[in-house]
Amino acid sequence: FTGVAPGASIVALKVLDSRGAGTTSNVLAALEWVRANHRAHNIKVVNLSLGHPVYEKAAYDPLVIAVEDLTRQGLVVVTAAGNLGKLKTTGEIMYGSVTSPGNAPSAITVGAANTQGTLVRSDDVVADFSGRGPTRLDKAIKPDVVAPGYAVGSLVSPYSYLKLAYPSMMLSAGYMRLNGTSMAAPVVAGAAALMLQANPALSSHTVKAVIQYTAQRLPGADIMTQGAGELNVPGAVRLAK
Repeated sequence: FTGVAPGASIVALKVLDSRGAGTTSNVLAALEWVRANHRAHNIKVVNLSLGHPVYEKAAYDPLVIAVEDLTRQGLVVVTAAGNLGKLKTTGEIMYGSVTSPGNAPSAITVGAANTQGTLVRSDDVVADFSGRGPTRLDKAIKPDVVAPGYAVGSLVSPYSYLKLAYPSMMLSAGYMRLNGTSMAAPVVAGAAALMLQANPALSSHTVKAVIQYTAQRLPGADIMTQGAGELNVPGAVRLAK
């Protein structure tokens, strides 16, 4: 299975344990490492497929502050909107469910779309679990866009907890299918990499603006559910160029 930007080099900073749990301090340490070393490693895009509930306003949130600092350094930061968009006990759709650092103003915050496994967009919908705005406490519009984040196939370690716990999700040797905004965010990160390949002079804010401008609206979903719409990779790359 080929990713969005298969030619991109990846610097992987692992901040979560084998079950996907971790501490904010480890994430902050990784972001600080990126700030100090991004020029040496030519890092242009940062993907954060993680988050925790919003506990304080964006201006005081350490994760948000770190993300905003990276965007000021010229890096494109892509974050997951979180998977708290549907209350598991009642099935109620939950607004104000975007997680931190998805509430960072300068980040490209990504919700999850369900493509129904088809190539056409006419049947695409926003996944019910996808985090929805407005952001808690600040009441900002998020997510910024949605991207495929349902039944996404990608690499899995042969000894990983996910493979052992969910064998039914395996696609083939070394590949697994998962749902979540953590799957959708790297699709946008890959698109950003392609845009910067087409036009290295783009600022982080211009990359975000172009991704939103070229996104395609999905019928039946409001702005707090889909943001500007579903990612349109060819359109974003053409406009970037």
